[in-house]
Amino acid sequence: MSIDDVEVRAGEGMNIIRLVRPAKKNALSTAMYRAISEGLEAGERDRDVRVHVLLGSDGVFSAGNDLGDFLAQGGVAGQGFDDGLRFLRLLPMLKKPIVAGVDGLAVGVGTTILFHCDLVYASGRSTFSTPFVDLGLVPEAGSSLLAPQRLGYARAFELLVLGEPFSAERLLSAGLINAVVDEGEVERTAIDAARRLAAKPAAAVASSRSLLRGDLVPLGERIEAEVRLFKERLSSAEAQAAFTAFLHKPTRGDGTAD
Repeated sequence: MSIDDVEVRAGEGMNIIRLVRPAKKNALSTAMYRAISEGLEAGERDRDVRVHVLLGSDGVFSAGNDLGDFLAQGGVAGQGFDDGLRFLRLLPMLKKPIVAGVDGLAVGVGTTILFHCDLVYASGRSTFSTPFVDLGLVPEAGSSLLAPQRLGYARAFELLVLGEPFSAERLLSAGLINAVVDEGEVERTAIDAARRLAAKPAAAVASSRSLLRGDLVPLGERIEAEVRLFKERLSSAEAQAAFTAFLHKPTRGDGTAD
């Protein structure tokens, strides 16, 4: 099925969720957050589904949050924030493995979601960035906890605070990405890995994944702490000025800012 620029398809033990909003470089709208959450929840309930697969389209994974849509939906007080929060709280609660195939741009949540994935494959042309601080905000999706754990403090600070873009090769060496493959092979590689997972004994996979992930209580607490600070920062003069500047940037023919 296809709902609000998100395609969800279950089969062969996989729950494939694909972002298909090329005009906005797969920037996540309120409706897309809702559709992704519903797709993940449906996959968790489906006994035939063993693994979730996250994919972009047209050479883009995701340009992050659609700020215009977020503000149009009322910001913190609106449905947009509630749908985004539902998604963030859901990520650490998923019991089934998550495989991501990244080709091209991965901005903001397009990068931080990868810290919740069990396997990540990316093309060499992919770039990863988190411009939260540039927007007067703070990291989200538990990335302030997970990034230092996965990348080390120095690289996590460079990614989340300095806002330095990372290449796929650099994240491969840092341990966030499993393999860098040709752009035409990203989807096949991710789906092949998902099929292999889906063919394994489900209970053994779930138990092993739980052991590897460890205690998730600190992660849930960190996500809530990030949310509180995110809300505070959204009403700050810094964030208001940064949002205004971003939304008034010249746009290209695809409707995205330069």
